[in-house]
Amino acid sequence: MYLSFRWKLAAAFIAGAFLTFAYAPFNQFWIAPLSFAALMLLWRAATARDAFLTGFFFGIGSFLGGIHWVYISIHDFGQAHPLFAASLTLALVAGMSLYAALTGWLAARFFLIEGPRAWLGVIPALWVLTEWSRGWLLSGFGWLAAGYSQTESWLMGYAAIGGVYFISWAVLVTAGAVVTLYAGSTRARAAAVVLALTFWVGALAAGRMSWTDPRESFLSVALVQGAVRQDQKWLPSEFIPTLDLYRDLTLQSQGSNLIVWPEAAIPALYGQVSDYLAETRALLQSEGSDLMLGILRTDEGGGAVQNTVIALDEPDQVYVKRHLVPYGEYFPVPGFVRNWLRLANLPYSDAVPGAAGQPPLNFAGESIAVTICYEDVFGAEQLSNLPEATLLVNVSNDAWFGESIAPHQHLQIARVRAAEAGRYLLRATNTGISAIITPHGAVTAASPSFEPHVLRGVVQGYTGATPYSRWGNYAVVIAMLLLLLSQSLTTKFTMRPGT
Repeated sequence: MYLSFRWKLAAAFIAGAFLTFAYAPFNQFWIAPLSFAALMLLWRAATARDAFLTGFFFGIGSFLGGIHWVYISIHDFGQAHPLFAASLTLALVAGMSLYAALTGWLAARFFLIEGPRAWLGVIPALWVLTEWSRGWLLSGFGWLAAGYSQTESWLMGYAAIGGVYFISWAVLVTAGAVVTLYAGSTRARAAAVVLALTFWVGALAAGRMSWTDPRESFLSVALVQGAVRQDQKWLPSEFIPTLDLYRDLTLQSQGSNLIVWPEAAIPALYGQVSDYLAETRALLQSEGSDLMLGILRTDEGGGAVQNTVIALDEPDQVYVKRHLVPYGEYFPVPGFVRNWLRLANLPYSDAVPGAAGQPPLNFAGESIAVTICYEDVFGAEQLSNLPEATLLVNVSNDAWFGESIAPHQHLQIARVRAAEAGRYLLRATNTGISAIITPHGAVTAASPSFEPHVLRGVVQGYTGATPYSRWGNYAVVIAMLLLLLSQSLTTKFTMRPGT
């Protein structure tokens, strides 16, 4: 059926918007390959310009549906004007949509945009490469990578082998197989079915493999969730009640080997509550419990804030957040913009990041690799702690996004991190969703949202290395580049005169 270009753009937007339902909390993983298949069909016979615009509208639909919650953090909790908050949110959506647009433009301009080789080879490879670039370029924003949509499907089995981008490749190849079944020749259809079945059966087999080994000892854990809402947290009237709340919840956790508080759990700097923390630690020592917590502190110069996790020890062990959130924890803007932000009562000062290559914390009998909030989106950055680390801990504060889909998506990302590393991951959050995640990415226990809660469980440290922890993203990136090179050479050969 012929569609005018204007209707193609509308269809691309709708296909992108439907992609939102493939991710948590909806978890309809089968929608992802169908959404990408729709995009490939809309790209048929497109010029480079038309492919760019079609991909851009697909991206707008996808990111508008998937990360609209950015508006909540800027407006509801950042107290920004609605127009300003909407403008920043739309700017982020448009920027992320450029990667989908670039995929279509590159395919149409330099490779193939139509036919089985495009649907099964070129477009999946280009999509993975642009998605990978989105994960690190200009600080990176890897949210809504296609692979994250598959935590409830067999394709999750590939996390330990090639990480989230290998799963993305499998999703896009599946989409290409769907398009080939619809528009390819009989021979191409048979090849597409074989290829898709190979990916999915291979994933099922991979998911049953164990690349890492449990240690003999078990660790009882308690994740403390205070559920103090973001708009109330820093009110002076809430200071003492918050301290009392976390102490009471922690005393309920006594006897657990490891107790974890979430990111910036209490509304104070570390130096301001050192006596409180020392008293809390003393209360826990008699029961053999160790406490680690997220808290802000000033840097060694005393002039700037750092976001940290501190393991209460002798002496205390400290992890400092390395990957800061642009426009949330630092502001890459000129001075006059900072002045405007200050006058508008918006955040304008930079936090100080921690050093790269910080070692795991040796605590509670385990070697613990720590990430803070947004850092767990960057899977490759945790690899410096593997295989030394035996346990993963992520502390987070998704209270910034209210009762939106963001905390569910963030938990989904954490599940992939656990499976990539082949380690248990403990996720302690301020308002939910706190969770205990197995080395295969399954959630064994989760907290209710916006309720004070202590999440208990028993985990094991793991040793050894998954293929992904050894290779990182390099194996997938090189494979995609080689695939594009082979497609380019094949295209040139088949297009020679007389062939």
